[in-house]
Amino acid sequence: MPDRDSRGVTEPLAPVTAHQPGDPAAPVPPDGAVRRGGRALTVVRGAAIDLTPLRHPDFRRLWTGNSIAFVGFQVTAVAVPVQVYEVSRSSFWVGMLGAVGLVPLIVFGLWGGAIADVVDRRVLLIVSSLVLWGCTLALLVQAMLGLDSLGLLLVLVAVQSAGFAVASSTRGAVIPRVLPAEDIASANTLSFTASTLATAVGPLVAGLILARWSFAAAYAVDAVLFTMALYAALRLPSLPPLTSSPSSSGQTERPNVPGLRSVAEGLVFIWTRPVLLMSFAVDIVAMVLAMPRALFPQAADERFGGQGAVGWLFAAVAIGSSVAGLSSGWIRRVHRQGVALVVAIVVWGLAIAASGLAHSLWVAVVFLAVGGAADLVSAVYRQTILQTYAPDDMRGRLQGVFIVVVAGGPRLGDVRAGAMAAVVGLQAAWVGGGIACAVLVLGALLVPSFRTYDARTAMTADPAAP
Repeated sequence: MPDRDSRGVTEPLAPVTAHQPGDPAAPVPPDGAVRRGGRALTVVRGAAIDLTPLRHPDFRRLWTGNSIAFVGFQVTAVAVPVQVYEVSRSSFWVGMLGAVGLVPLIVFGLWGGAIADVVDRRVLLIVSSLVLWGCTLALLVQAMLGLDSLGLLLVLVAVQSAGFAVASSTRGAVIPRVLPAEDIASANTLSFTASTLATAVGPLVAGLILARWSFAAAYAVDAVLFTMALYAALRLPSLPPLTSSPSSSGQTERPNVPGLRSVAEGLVFIWTRPVLLMSFAVDIVAMVLAMPRALFPQAADERFGGQGAVGWLFAAVAIGSSVAGLSSGWIRRVHRQGVALVVAIVVWGLAIAASGLAHSLWVAVVFLAVGGAADLVSAVYRQTILQTYAPDDMRGRLQGVFIVVVAGGPRLGDVRAGAMAAVVGLQAAWVGGGIACAVLVLGALLVPSFRTYDARTAMTADPAAP
């Protein structure tokens, strides 16, 4: 097309002629510069996040829908504890949100995972997503009516926790059905990166909404954005159980109605596989001892200048995780995933402890972000170990246990932090937990199979063998 100058007058393109003898030679970059440029480009490409799983339409829709919906979910995740603190004026009750959500998380995480192994996973994902959406709408209504009922907020958190447990365990079991095995680590990295980006954006949006508008506005944003997750679930193909091979427990038939026996089979499978057992154990240590989020409303109020700071505190971990995720091309090349998992959690604990010593908001945000980067790495390895180690007929149950640990651990951490702060004070509860985490998690390296775990051999090993 012709070029146009700033006045809109069309100018003809200069004619292109072949190089003629006697013309000055075009400058040629030195070989060293070419090599350096090539190496730099290779490094950048190797570090950038792997987008290969997005070539698969079902995963792409799931990833996109959940990434958008998770922004709204994080807005609610900030609004609820801030509303509880406003109603009760106590970090104890903020911490109790974790306790209230823990029992339904455990029950429905384990049972929901068992159900996901015997029913169409698409249907189960849709139903559990509707439960989550209903809880958000109920939060919106109570805020619009100005009820300020602590009991109602606790009940809604409990129901929301049940829906979250079933939806998350089902979604985790869906991923290996819509992707080839070699793309699972990259898919987990994409999912965790998107969720942490949402966790960074959501609290900042929540802080803005709560400072300028209301709790009702925050819940309304969540209700609107969650429709994208519902759309992604509706577009999935039918995903009935695979029945072409015997179950990992040696049985050739699955139970029609999953109950305690199905749940117990999943727990026994984990108990007899030290690699899986230790991957869960180190995460429990990290979240119970070093999760400071129940302290954020109090810290913002007493140390960092009010509600304007609470969004930054809730977002800081996710900011670090997002940066780590966007530069995570190297993650799939690390094969000693057990050792890498321990190192990441040690960094998490020390960074959290350092953030608790800070009296400047921005120093605290930086250390929390460092912890978040380490948390992203540990999350990818935990999920990848589980999904590549478990057979399909066990994935729902093991994902249920995974959700109980991953989501239940922080809730126990909320209880621990809130109760400790009430007894020994804000700083001791925050710093002491981080240091204890960094020390205790090193014990996992004493387990030989976990210390020597290599993802390359795990993908080809018989998962039914201990």
